[in-house]
Amino acid sequence: MYLDIGNVLDTSPGITEQTLDRLDERVAIAHERIAEGMAAEEHGYAALNLPETVDTDEIRAAVEPFGTPEAVLTVGIGGSALGAATISAALADQTDVEAHFLDNVDPEDTAELLESLPLDETVVNVVSRSGTTAETLANFLVVREAMADAGVDWTDQTFVTTGDEGNLRNLADKHDLPSLKVPDGVPGRFSALSTVGLACAALQGLNIEGVIEGARSEMDKLSGSLEASPGYAYGAVAYALAERGALTNAMMPYAESLEYFAEWFAQLWAESLGKEGLGQTPARALGATDQHSQLQLYRAGPRDKLVTLVRPRQREDIDIPETDLEGLSYLGGAGLGDLLDAEFEATEASLAAEDRPNVRIEIDRVDAHGVGELLYAMEAATVMYGELAGVSTFTQPAVEWGKKAARGLLGGGEFQEAEAVADKREFTIE
Repeated sequence: MYLDIGNVLDTSPGITEQTLDRLDERVAIAHERIAEGMAAEEHGYAALNLPETVDTDEIRAAVEPFGTPEAVLTVGIGGSALGAATISAALADQTDVEAHFLDNVDPEDTAELLESLPLDETVVNVVSRSGTTAETLANFLVVREAMADAGVDWTDQTFVTTGDEGNLRNLADKHDLPSLKVPDGVPGRFSALSTVGLACAALQGLNIEGVIEGARSEMDKLSGSLEASPGYAYGAVAYALAERGALTNAMMPYAESLEYFAEWFAQLWAESLGKEGLGQTPARALGATDQHSQLQLYRAGPRDKLVTLVRPRQREDIDIPETDLEGLSYLGGAGLGDLLDAEFEATEASLAAEDRPNVRIEIDRVDAHGVGELLYAMEAATVMYGELAGVSTFTQPAVEWGKKAARGLLGGGEFQEAEAVADKREFTIE
């Protein structure tokens, strides 16, 4: 992976080369702490060991009984689905097995999806570490009933990814379902490179070993200097810019296949770093589409943003036909990929011309190796940012509060959080 931070130097907000030197000293100290956490397999830090600890053979063995299905339906939410969705979407052109994700509880969307699936040729992967996630279990119960109504034995087409205990583990034991274990010490949003993120790709016949090889290449770059590690450098620079007022980070990949990557990044960044009044709000964008919808704000709005531009250096292209239409002849002989690259560089230059900080991230191509690089580097960046900011990167108390409130409202127990719903202030206009 390649990182270019030239366009954050002397911008507004921005940093100087002298700032980078001082920041590098702090990165060295933070790296020591991260390395200690990794060595001790501490909660959260253990995620950065996944390129060495994940067993791809185990994953392939777990899904082997299902053969090659027509579709895979992952039932999960948040980190239990976004990593898998990112990998599957990025590599979708390399498989004929469709991947679908039930990661919300919208009844209309759920019904539409289930009606569209060939349920007798669909493998269902239910993902929840605790086995008690309300949204996931509710969706699974709906899926199970739909399969039964279609005359499909759900036990023949279901496997679970969960922890050692809980409802899903009990279900797997009762029905002798194939299962994979969610690794200890790995929060959901950091689990893309584990059984959680790779099982769907394995069912699709994708190159999960290549994903891990790409991640390992970035793991090998972790060191006490931001100049040696793209992941660390990105996290450190984003932190320094946030300290100077860049409190929004617009993640803007220039590849349709990486659109889900921006969604995955949003959860990773927001849930890990939004603590104690600190953090940087992730915004999702897609190049070149959002040059026509959001770039105006990024270039001429408040000076409170970092724009992160992501692209592959190589991609398949489609030639643009020659034309005699006035004013369009310059397009003939070029490719759509050439146009997209030109849009990328134009956006970068547009921001730089107004001294708006932006970072360029590149991978060789959107393939298994490149996706692994991106996922690992952004996880390392998140951990580095958290160390520098002094926040508890691997907890999510606000998320847990909401879970308790929802469970209490549904009669799943007595929770003080649910009582707060009754205190909602109303000012209704009709």
